[in-house]
Amino acid sequence: MKTQLILNDMKFYAYHGAFKEETMIGGQYSVSIVLDADLSKAAETDKLEDTIDLQEVYNLVRKEMQLPSKLIEHAAYRIVKAIKQQFFQIENVKVTLRKLNPPIGGQIEDEAIVISE
Repeated sequence: MKTQLILNDMKFYAYHGAFKEETMIGGQYSVSIVLDADLSKAAETDKLEDTIDLQEVYNLVRKEMQLPSKLIEHAAYRIVKAIKQQFFQIENVKVTLRKLNPPIGGQIEDEAIVISE
């Protein structure tokens, strides 16, 4: 049984950016995760140890977001790697990382990167 676990719109204050000011002042970010895995055992047993603990996934994302990167591409890729290393049952991870109100010189809600592996 193919299953998707989804964490939508996790909010973080982080210090990613190519500009010196971004790494000093920081900014708001949003991360969404889609995890593809066979969780049929968890569906049958109703036991946390048979599924992917979303609290652990959140903790991994938070840890990676605390490490500054010049590019959101790098931060998103680190999140993908960390999740895949921690949870063997995951077949695919899709990470969407949004930088809210990016300093691009205009009124822009966000810029985003989507990485899937």
